[in-house]
Amino acid sequence: MTTARTEPTGSPSDPGSAPGSASGSAPGSDSALRERAAAALTAARARTAGLTDAVTDEDLTAQHSPLMSPLVWDLAHIGNQEELWLLRRVAGRESMRPEINPLYDAFEHPRAERPKLPLLGPDEARRYAAEVRGRVFDLLEKTPLEGSTLLDDGFAFGMIAQHEQQHDETMLITHQLRRGVPVLTAPEPDAPYDPPGAAEVLVPGGPFTMGTSAEPWSLDNERPAHVRDTAAFWIDTVPVTNAAYLAFIADGGYRDPRWWAPAGWEQIREHSIEAPLFWHREAGQWLRRRFGVVEPVPEEEPVLHVSWYEADAYARWAGRRLPTETEWEKAARHDPATGRSTRYPWGDADPTPAHANLGQRHLRPARAGSYPAGASPLGVRQLIGDVWEWTSSDFLPYPGFRAFPYKEYSQVFFGPEHKVLRGGSFAVDPVACRGTFRNWDLPVRRQIFSGFRTARDV
Repeated sequence: MTTARTEPTGSPSDPGSAPGSASGSAPGSDSALRERAAAALTAARARTAGLTDAVTDEDLTAQHSPLMSPLVWDLAHIGNQEELWLLRRVAGRESMRPEINPLYDAFEHPRAERPKLPLLGPDEARRYAAEVRGRVFDLLEKTPLEGSTLLDDGFAFGMIAQHEQQHDETMLITHQLRRGVPVLTAPEPDAPYDPPGAAEVLVPGGPFTMGTSAEPWSLDNERPAHVRDTAAFWIDTVPVTNAAYLAFIADGGYRDPRWWAPAGWEQIREHSIEAPLFWHREAGQWLRRRFGVVEPVPEEEPVLHVSWYEADAYARWAGRRLPTETEWEKAARHDPATGRSTRYPWGDADPTPAHANLGQRHLRPARAGSYPAGASPLGVRQLIGDVWEWTSSDFLPYPGFRAFPYKEYSQVFFGPEHKVLRGGSFAVDPVACRGTFRNWDLPVRRQIFSGFRTARDV
């Protein structure tokens, strides 16, 4: 994905967005599986409508940042990918609009070039996506959900629901980059708040099962399940807060090359970076812009919109380090009492509003220390939702990896160029978020909803 992954933090064909999983721990009856797929598709389309109906046609067709596509491109791309995988690949039908297929190929046209393409206009894009969806619901009623890897457990339908939600996160990033009056609203987080007593948690050493071979809608980079061994380590109980990050700024963190990887130091010097993206200082106070609203930086929230380089520099300054991806997943999924790896930190049950800040219910992270019901068996908080968390790890395949359903989803991004993020943010829907879900992006990326927590050796 990166995005939502920012185009690899998401889409089956995008080099930048973030992927996800099926709701439900195991496939149920055929009718229940169809209902689950239909509900996931419907929820994604409702969110897409909210993000695209909230702005004018001029805003839909404008490119608000060269890092992102025009919103109208995402809208038609969602429909085009749905047609490609469900109507053409699963059902074997002819292309509905063969002339537009190249326009919505994320690998053929970089984001900066997409505004120059003869894209479908807003009304036409909506009609096209709606027509595809109508045919897909007819297909879902009649197609056996077994007999091939694409159909087993309704995988293709789940993949498309995840793809749309990943692009919804991408479009929410575009809304954050957009200038002008606020157009999105959401209630403030009202999650249970119970500040943890300890700043860090000890995760015992030993083996645990990483990844999955059983989650029905998991994506190729999450597979297969395999055993990893770790030494004991300490990890932050909650993500690093704005208050903690402000101390790094106040101590001259952005002016001291000791804390920075060479490429990161070059980046902040070249672009005169002195704080997280969307922050500025005015009358002696740090302010941030959040979906068109300018407000004081809330000290109790997890820090947001920082690059991997910024996260790494803070960790060095604090005398700590970023956790590896393996450490992050062990802290999130391993239950020392049973030796099992669970689907989520709190167990195998699907997320609820009591567990995590997901699905764009709010337009910000909740305070660090919220969602005690979502804690891991060891007491680590907010591992799912609120902010994507940078890890120290490069994005690499698991042993036994097999590209599916196409190598451009994950395989072409493997290597040291991309760093792994875990856990999801407030912008991620539960269908595209789980304990095994892997996001990745370039270490310079700041527009994504990224934060971090730190770790240290025992």
